[in-house]
Amino acid sequence: MLRSLQIRNFAIIDEIDITFNDDMTVLTGETGAGKSILIDALSLVLGERGSSNLIRNKEKRAEYTAEFEITNNSHALNWLIEKSLDNENECILRRTISPDGKSRSFINGNTVNLQSLKSLGDLLVDIHGQHFHQSLCKKNVQRDLLDHFGGLSVTKNKIKRIFNEWKELSDQLSKMIEGNTNKEDRIDLLSFQLKELDELALKPGEYDSLNSEFKKISNIEKINKGINSLIDCLQSNEITNVEQMLNDSIKNIDTLATFDNSLKETKDLLSEAEINVSEAIGNLSRYGESIDYDNQKSREIEERINTIISLSRKHRVDPDELIDTKIQIEKELNELNNSQTSIDEAERHLSDLRKKYDDLASELTKKRSDSAKKLSGLVADSMNELGMTGGIFEVEITPSNNISQHGNDDITFHISANPGQKPQPLSNIASGGELSRMSLAIQVITSNGTNIPTMIFDEVDSGIGGAIAEVVGNKLKDLGQNKQVLCVTHLAQVASKGSSHIRINKLTDNKKTKIYACKLNADERIEEIARMIGGIELTEKTREYAKEMLSLRS
Repeated sequence: MLRSLQIRNFAIIDEIDITFNDDMTVLTGETGAGKSILIDALSLVLGERGSSNLIRNKEKRAEYTAEFEITNNSHALNWLIEKSLDNENECILRRTISPDGKSRSFINGNTVNLQSLKSLGDLLVDIHGQHFHQSLCKKNVQRDLLDHFGGLSVTKNKIKRIFNEWKELSDQLSKMIEGNTNKEDRIDLLSFQLKELDELALKPGEYDSLNSEFKKISNIEKINKGINSLIDCLQSNEITNVEQMLNDSIKNIDTLATFDNSLKETKDLLSEAEINVSEAIGNLSRYGESIDYDNQKSREIEERINTIISLSRKHRVDPDELIDTKIQIEKELNELNNSQTSIDEAERHLSDLRKKYDDLASELTKKRSDSAKKLSGLVADSMNELGMTGGIFEVEITPSNNISQHGNDDITFHISANPGQKPQPLSNIASGGELSRMSLAIQVITSNGTNIPTMIFDEVDSGIGGAIAEVVGNKLKDLGQNKQVLCVTHLAQVASKGSSHIRINKLTDNKKTKIYACKLNADERIEEIARMIGGIELTEKTREYAKEMLSLRS
């Protein structure tokens, strides 16, 4: 059950806090007062998409909070436990929307995505909008209503899962068969490419190593000349002999150290430098003796590098990626060589899935047929109560030309609003009033069969009046015996049936417009019902009539 709703900075709403009773609550107010805005706000906190234009002018964000009592709602409790979002029997949904259009969603203080908010919201509240009758003519809406009435969600979910698996495998099989058409040509090409790469026998890091070796061999003269120059500088040159200079420096500082012992550290550094220079000279000499230009080796390396580059260009990859390319070619070749086996296996699996689908679809068709008979009888009875005496309502179930995740049935609602008239598809009804009454009848009946504890009807009684409005009010009141019903209405006959009454007021001054919501006491209800009956100018007669309507409520 919905316990409370808090709205901040939404549209023309500054701040509203509303608490709700368990049974039937009616919401009334002048046309344009903002009754439906409250339903829109509740829809947002239940996971419907919103935008930044919903934020009250110059405010930093809009905020919506709804608190629910879920002690007896096992579906919602289990959902919360499964998602680790449970907090005993508490269920608080919160949502904020910023001027940049971004929104944040929370369940019991935990951040969640919008889809999670909507999934839980679908278990808490069922909203029937004022324009529902416009969509009632659509076959998919009719199908969903029948399934909703029959409690067929478990079977439908099974079918959906099997269908999606079947569809995915079917698409894969089509690609496999298509690819198999040119299989031999592809195998020949890949085999040739693999042979080339096998002959190349490229090793990890080999290309970089070859480039380094080729660079050294190609520059051997420069290296030799540089080595000799260095050795000359360090040792052989009589003028700038680094080794001799260091030796002389050590002798000089050794003499100086006899006068000041602190120079010993400097002497040690020079001695270490002399040793390092001597080792460097030795390394350079040995390196110079070891290198030798090998013209044959140079040509072999160059040819190897060119072969690698040629194959890398052919496969449009970097040279060091050729090893991975070889692995990929081997994998594709293996798949192609085993493709027929894969196709045969896929076809067998596809056949098994189709049989499972057909069995479930047949089961769903039977359940739909049983539910259709029950729904037809209930709606026909309701039609009589709503002024369409002798009316007929039928649910036609025919095989669909195409299978889908919804089964293979076409669902069509047929109606005859007048005795002797052959039932026709609901979409052919010309009268908006008849369609509104049909819509209301179907909504009330299907709602009574659902596990969702809270039902909201947003001006679904539009297009009716008089005695029919009285019947509608009674139906909603009866529904409120087992469920929480919130009803936005402009009809006094309906409003008088509520156990609780909330009036929505819109006040405008020179600067801004605000909406207020207040629960009415007994006297205030008389005034509001009288207003709904007689308009702005209230008379004692309308007040007495209002009292009479309210006295008949019980």
